[in-house]
Amino acid sequence: MSGAPLLAAFRQSLGEAWAGGAGALLPLGFLGGTAVLVPLGIGTDAATLKAVGPGIIWVALALASLVTLERIFQADTEDGTLDLWLQAGAPVSALAAAKTLAHWLSAGLPLALFSPVLALMFQAQASPALLVNAGLYALGSLAFFFWGGVGAALSATVRRGGLLISMIALPLYVPTAVFGALAMSGGPGSTGAPLFLAASTLCACAVAPYAMSAALRLAAD
Repeated sequence: MSGAPLLAAFRQSLGEAWAGGAGALLPLGFLGGTAVLVPLGIGTDAATLKAVGPGIIWVALALASLVTLERIFQADTEDGTLDLWLQAGAPVSALAAAKTLAHWLSAGLPLALFSPVLALMFQAQASPALLVNAGLYALGSLAFFFWGGVGAALSATVRRGGLLISMIALPLYVPTAVFGALAMSGGPGSTGAPLFLAASTLCACAVAPYAMSAALRLAAD
């Protein structure tokens, strides 16, 4: 099969990501608001902020990734695009992966690049290590979007399915969030944590498209 359907799905999703007029701004606002409010709740002690900072940012990143997921497949089920995919015999798993990747580039990658800036609020040192952290955030956010895509596919026919997506996706986010926070904590086990984070992302990229495909086929029946 030619790559034209994949490219079309990718370009369509890039447009859909900005269709609501917000694009990456809404997830970025959610992430930034969380990072600003947490210090107000736990105090301004530098040692405390430095200890809880990595975990807080990873939790905020996971929650911010849920903001735009509802739009990935819902329009395709409503306007008949999903039926055209199935009738054309296109590999739905590849199309779902392309659409999810487009949404990650629109919202997930900006979140990952913005997260090291927020880490400075939690007493992180301004050093080249922040660039490494940005790569780890990018890896983790990619896993968040692919696992979230499974929830989006399962709720594609549900109006206002954001809560259902959260219930499905959040348990799948746990390993990525744990390994991501551990990789930046500097504590015991942090040395091998980036490898486990990369493994969890590879697992998401390998498994999630087929789960999305099965869910979308079920939605089309």
